[in-house]
This record gives sequence, C-alpha cells and structure tokens, in this order.
Amino acid sequence: QVQLVESGGGLVQAGGSLRLSCAVSGRTFSSSTMGWFRQAPGKERDIVATINWSGRSSYYADSVEGRFTISRDNAKDTVYLQMNSLKPEDTAVYYCAAASRQLNVVTSRARYDYWGQGTQVTVSS
Repeated sequence: QVQLVESGGGLVQAGGSLRLSCAVSGRTFSSSTMGWFRQAPGKERDIVATINWSGRSSYYADSVEGRFTISRDNAKDTVYLQMNSLKPEDTAVYYCAAASRQLNVVTSRARYDYWGQGTQVTVSS
C-alpha cells in the first residue's frame, strides 16, 4: 500500500520561505513522477511543480517559476518543495502526488495515482 505524508506547512509572512516535504511509503517512489499541487478555497486543484523519477527533469507553473524549487531524494523516498518569496496568493492546501511508472514530468492531475492528505500554507500580507 502506498502512502504519502506531507509536512512543513504553516503560517508565514509575505516574502518568507517554507519547505514542504512528502515522505512516500511503498515500493513505487523511485519509478514515479512526483508532483505538488495546490488548492485554494473555491478553486480547482492545480499543478505547482512536478519532477520525473531521476530528478533530471522538472516543470513549474508560471505563477511559481523562479520562486519554488522541487527536488527529490530517492534514497529517502522523499520529495521536497522549497518555496521562497512567498505571496499571499500562494495561500492554499498543498498536496503531494505520485504518478507511478512514468518517465517524464506529468502535469495532468488525472494521471496521478496516489495523493497525500494535504498541508496548509498560509501567507499573510
């Protein structure tokens, strides 16, 4: 059984930083593309960033490009999202997701097989 557990969310002032972590249990991590999504109240769950199984390829939403960095440690079965220069509009619940047996980055929510429970990020102005 695959489980994803996010941590690292919280309350931060605009301009600050947070680092999210997602620990994955099960044997799927090293062969999975990993993604971070976010969902603000009343809005769709949108892609933030995704990284392929090797870590050599990544994708960022335009709204976070240059501020957020996705990375992974296959030895620790963990994916990270470093968030810098945070803005109030980054406030959302952030979800980690795994798309198993994928070689490339995956931006479509429908292609992800497993999801974490989410962690709240609140950026105050």
